Formats: sequence, structure tokens, C-alpha cells
Amino acid sequence: MNHLPEPIRPSGVVQLPDGRHVYVTPDQLPAPYAGPQVVYQHIHQAAPDKTVQRIALGSGVGAGAVAAGVYFGPLLVAALTSIAANFAFLAFLALVLGWGVHTVVKSVGSPEGTAAVKNVRKARRKRG
Repeated sequence: MNHLPEPIRPSGVVQLPDGRHVYVTPDQLPAPYAGPQVVYQHIHQAAPDKTVQRIALGSGVGAGAVAAGVYFGPLLVAALTSIAANFAFLAFLALVLGWGVHTVVKSVGSPEGTAAVKNVRKARRKRG
């Protein structure tokens, strides 16, 4: 056993894990650990949901409100998307039904109806 203190080495000498000693210049040494690095970004550089969180926390709103926004924000987007999809489907259904009614009325129409359509077309041409 060696009870002697560790010998003082010059500042550029480093002991490797295998026991060898190597001389390095100070710029080759790793920087000492100073704790976690915090990178501050401007609000507009963050993702949209992070931007809302930063504005909310910066304005003094509590973390519970921010958590609720994080939870209910995507939920609201999903609900609005679902509603928009329903409206799109209903619009498509109305278009198909309108086309069907138009086709049926056109095929069942009488000669008087055909004459009326021609008169309306002539009137539009004269007016326009």
C-alpha cells in the first residue's frame, strides 16, 4: 500500500486511464463542467405551443393554466377539425343531392319546361 500523497505534476501532464502520463497544452484540456447550459431564445424562435407557454408564464399565469392550455389546446384543434370535416361532408352530400334532383327533374321535364328554359336563356342573353 502506498500512503504517500499524490506527487505534484506540472499543469500540462495528465494521467490516462491506462496509467501513462501525457503532456497536453491547456487549450487541449476539456473545459471544466459548469452545470447545465441554459440557452435563452426569443419567443418567436420557439414552437407555437412553447410560445403560448412562455407568454402565459411571463404574464404571471400559473403553471396549472399553462398545463390546461397544453392539454386542451390540441383537444380544441381536434374538435374544430372534426366539426370542419362534418361540414365538408354535409356540403358534399348537398352537392350530390342537388345534382340528383337536377338530373331527375331534367329527365322527367315536359316540352313546356324545355320551352321555358329556352325563353329564360334568351332573356339572359338580351340582358347581359
